[in-house]
Amino acid sequence: METVTLWRPTGPDELDLVAASGWRAWPARLPEQPIFYPVLSEEYAVRIARDWNVKASGVGYVTRFEVERAFLDQYDVQQAGGQTILEYWIPAEDLDEFNRHIVGLIEVVREFR
Repeated sequence: METVTLWRPTGPDELDLVAASGWRAWPARLPEQPIFYPVLSEEYAVRIARDWNVKASGVGYVTRFEVERAFLDQYDVQQAGGQTILEYWIPAEDLDEFNRHIVGLIEVVREFR
């Protein structure tokens, strides 16, 4: 099975919910969060975690995880800015299915304070 490596910058509240899932799933989106945004590069995730999450909550984490390519193929990669600012836009209502296609565990690879 072919997988795609994705990264997600996150704050402590979301990370606590990921830990509660056994490091296997992302939590449901809040009503004001209709889209789940995993990103395609560690560099982009680092910028968000370091520059946004730290300011918002005092700490920012970069997570890495694998998702089945066949599942992700139904979504287009979105360019959210420059050439390296690439992400998937997963509708909140698809997140449970997205979580079922995560291969292995979600892991924290960077932490910023």
